[in-house]
Amino acid sequence: MALLTALACAPATIAQRQPAPVQGFRLVATFPHDPEAFTQGLVFADGEFHESTGLNGESSLRRVEIATGKVLQEIKVPKEYFAEGLALVGDELLQLTWQHRLGFVYDRKTFRQKRTFAYQGEGWGIAYDPSGGLVMSDGSDTLTFLDPRTQAAVKTIRVRDAGRPVPQLNELEWVDGEIWANVWTTDRVARISANTGDVNAWIDLSTLWPREQRQPPADVLNGIAYDKATRRIFVTGKKWPRVYQIAVP
Repeated sequence: MALLTALACAPATIAQRQPAPVQGFRLVATFPHDPEAFTQGLVFADGEFHESTGLNGESSLRRVEIATGKVLQEIKVPKEYFAEGLALVGDELLQLTWQHRLGFVYDRKTFRQKRTFAYQGEGWGIAYDPSGGLVMSDGSDTLTFLDPRTQAAVKTIRVRDAGRPVPQLNELEWVDGEIWANVWTTDRVARISANTGDVNAWIDLSTLWPREQRQPPADVLNGIAYDKATRRIFVTGKKWPRVYQIAVP
């Protein structure tokens, strides 16, 4: 009986360990993007982008007009900080820093800094959805869920594809109940189960702006924003001259 049970379970076990499928995309539209913006975090809200840009001495928080790429509002981050991911929680914008273990909380309308918060490890990406919560990445294969009010760590999940760790998780976005993550140095986005950490699928964006067409200082894909009301998906990269609206299966 034990042998029969084991054999009966074997196909499901094997199926669960198959690599996640790779999906393509359809290009819907393109929009201008500041080619000097080292994009670390991208958020859609009320028909505009909020963007966090990085690098020491160049980091900023911005409000950007989508159609033109025009920066409508901006505050510089002190030069000693390397800004990272960005999330909108209610009327507040939360911005991470790379190695200072310090996050900034801004008033969404005025960009006035209201307070700071601390976290363990490095800060890479952060995203919020009322139904899913606040989640951040630190460049490893681990995602940490935070209390949206206090930013205290609540739990962690490890991200896996067919049982193998998926490190270098970077910019994050909630999309229809999944956590989407840029994987640093690649042109792929992981669609991650928020419950298990398993990669449900990969989106291959390598043809969006082929690497052979990029010239320094154009860098890797990084930046995902989701318009939940119309289900529009936007992606860009560090110092990319365009933001792309895409559709996926």
